[in-house]
Amino acid sequence: MRLIWQLGIRNLFRHRRRNFMLFLAIAVAVGGVSVMNTLIRGFQYNMVDVAIENLTGHVKVHAPGYRDDPSIAKSFLATDAFLSKIDADVVLGWAARVRLPAVIMSERQTRGVQLVGIDPQAEHISFLHDVTLDGAMLTGPEDRRVLIGRELLEELETRIGKRLVIITQGSDGKNRERGYRIVGTYDADGTSLEKIFVFTGLASLQKLLDTNAVTELSVRLTDEEHREASRMAMQTYFDDLDVQDWQQLEPMTAAIFVYADAAIYVWFVLMMSALVFGLVNTLVASVMERVRELGMVRALGMPRHLVIGQVVMESTLIMAVGLIVGLAAGYVGYLAIQDGIDLSAFADGVELAGMSTLMVPVLEWGDVVLVAGMTLLLGVIASIYPAWRAVKIEPLEALRV
Repeated sequence: MRLIWQLGIRNLFRHRRRNFMLFLAIAVAVGGVSVMNTLIRGFQYNMVDVAIENLTGHVKVHAPGYRDDPSIAKSFLATDAFLSKIDADVVLGWAARVRLPAVIMSERQTRGVQLVGIDPQAEHISFLHDVTLDGAMLTGPEDRRVLIGRELLEELETRIGKRLVIITQGSDGKNRERGYRIVGTYDADGTSLEKIFVFTGLASLQKLLDTNAVTELSVRLTDEEHREASRMAMQTYFDDLDVQDWQQLEPMTAAIFVYADAAIYVWFVLMMSALVFGLVNTLVASVMERVRELGMVRALGMPRHLVIGQVVMESTLIMAVGLIVGLAAGYVGYLAIQDGIDLSAFADGVELAGMSTLMVPVLEWGDVVLVAGMTLLLGVIASIYPAWRAVKIEPLEALRV
């Protein structure tokens, strides 16, 4: 084995230019794959965060039939008693809301919106916790003013402080109409949120609708790994209601999340498969240039398995050197963009993909281990054909060369 190591290391420096170009290609590929993996992971978790923050949470409770026909008639009473079923350490927060379709009218325009009654202090679990505000936030559940999106404000051709009229359906099935003053506007990541959601105080909206019930209850957890256990625990409490997690409520986002995992493997295989051909070509050329040397060591009694071991060792060394440099370059690339990439110039397309305009890469060490392991494995696979060529060399014929 010592001899194999010596021969392998020596052969790395025998053809410096050729091996350097191969090292460089491997390093660029590994570095590129590593950086791309962090972006794909960032894309994944960005979509999940957006789905959870858009008033969904990790787990959500509705009355049966509400999603098909959202109305205050399909509501339920909500208290914090359900928290006894869940480990308190895994709950980041929860919020009960009344959310209904409504019509909003200014002096000039009319739009269809979602009227949402909230307790502002409980909305640290939604996108409202970090939006940019013009004007002020609602002061509490009793607040009778409305907070609307900046985009909706422009469409209604009105301004902060002006009055709006909102029409929705009460618990008796009859329309309710009330005038609201605009307390402020919010600037969300997506313009669709700004156009659709209008917020007012939960208690004031319940009073208008003549009810003390809510239409949804969202729970946000500290970590995704607690989602399924929490959902099942909540289902035992809300046994007559629909308890669903974000994957059930946002199936498209859940599917894209899974596809992104597959994309990491596909991207890696495509990049590294192309490099394997270069590595095989280099090793075959190295074997053919050393026919006399290999024939001599065979004539001196080196077994076939040691010849194979030498070729495999050279392949592994080439891949290992390129891998180390590539991972280092990939980590440097990750550090350069770890604060995020501003995609606001492509806001419309980003919104369609269900993402925020700030793409923050995510480095997972599991991906690094995957890249390292598969790269070295490909190095071994790439050595099979050159090793086979090496052991086919007959000592006597080689010595005549």
